[in-house]
Amino acid sequence: MALAQPEPGGMLQGRTDPRDAHRTGPLRGTLATTACMETLQVGYLHAVAAAAGCSLSQPFPDNGIDWQVNHGAPEHVVDDEVTIKVQLKATYQVPPRPAGPTFAFTLDNEHLVKLARTPVAVHKILVVMLVPRERDQWLAACHDRLDLRHCCYWTNLAGHPVTGRRRTTVRIPTTRIFDDRALCEIMTRVGSGGTP
Repeated sequence: MALAQPEPGGMLQGRTDPRDAHRTGPLRGTLATTACMETLQVGYLHAVAAAAGCSLSQPFPDNGIDWQVNHGAPEHVVDDEVTIKVQLKATYQVPPRPAGPTFAFTLDNEHLVKLARTPVAVHKILVVMLVPRERDQWLAACHDRLDLRHCCYWTNLAGHPVTGRRRTTVRIPTTRIFDDRALCEIMTRVGSGGTP
């Protein structure tokens, strides 16, 4: 039996519909863009955790923290496995490669209070993903890689003051790209009794 092979763009040859004349890409689902952004950032987190050798767990029910990341290593001083809590956020309102040492991101005060609490038993970080506005620009696959756009940045907001009435703008450092090396370094610091 012969199987139909997809074209490089992902569409099968001969499958066209006159109603699709206005569309330049594949037929995407109607799920809200914000819901799709949440799914995309979870995929990013999973990829980073896998490359860093970490396990993930999701609190249920969610109490304002999206994920817990666990990193086991006999070299840790405080325990052989350390944990951090991760709050994920995503935006398409900040362009890729933000100019300057930081970019602005606004949080509801309720979220900020949870992330800024100090001292804590388990450290928390905020991870903000910058995504293109159009979903068809979020990723590209080829034979040797999957490019996921654009990037996640992380920060530790412990001790950050609430300054707005309902929402507070925080500054996210552009030097803190959230990748597997950054996660390993965070976990090494926490495993030594320090902060992320």
